[in-house]
Amino acid sequence: MTTILDRFRLDGKVALVTGAARGLGQGMALALAEAGADLAAVDILPADETVQQARALGRQAAAFAANLGDRAAIPGVVAAAKARFGHVDILVNCAGIIRRAGFAEFSEKDWDDVMAINIDAVFFLSQCFVREVVAAGRPGKIINIASMLSFQGGIRVPSYTASKSAVQGLTRLLANELAGKGINANAIAPGYMATDNTAPLRADAARSQAILDRIPAGRWGTPDDLKGAVVFLASAASDYVNGYTLAVDGGWLAR
Repeated sequence: MTTILDRFRLDGKVALVTGAARGLGQGMALALAEAGADLAAVDILPADETVQQARALGRQAAAFAANLGDRAAIPGVVAAAKARFGHVDILVNCAGIIRRAGFAEFSEKDWDDVMAINIDAVFFLSQCFVREVVAAGRPGKIINIASMLSFQGGIRVPSYTASKSAVQGLTRLLANELAGKGINANAIAPGYMATDNTAPLRADAARSQAILDRIPAGRWGTPDDLKGAVVFLASAASDYVNGYTLAVDGGWLAR
């Protein structure tokens, strides 16, 4: 008899995770491997550590170097993963960057660089993934990484706020168009996480304390905090969940 816990297993699945070399992407990639998935770890940085840890769990894993800011490189990412593993079932769009400056001073380059990675790559990689999944006649799961700034405006991060708001909207669009094809599209909105992106905030004692004072859980999040959410959304346990952005934020949005 199949139990509910069995529905969280990812045995036989292949997960393609971008931004998998470190931080939240690495944490989610390894969570999927712990649940049984083989791993295509995509990053502009070396992802050898992630691959080694996935293999230590008994999974097949390979690293694929790619600059997702170069739109021309994106089709090759899915093609390479398929060539290596035979199919791809799960896409986690985690790669992202942030630039900080006041609105009036924000540069065109900082706008373009962030949008290219945070939303353009999400759209075009998802498009390549969907074409492959539909052609193979397999179900698929897309998990986009949104943000607290998908819900709020933020300060000094105009391109990040715009891109993460767009990620939430795109996730809903994907759900509307793809649910009938057996593809689920959802997003995770991490709260304030202890990663490289938030290093400047954590280094500012007053700003860090102000953030902690608003988080009911009373601490910064870690990559481990996303493991349950990503496995749920990648698994059969979430087959009737579509177009939703799940906040993993220690209660930030509840305040």
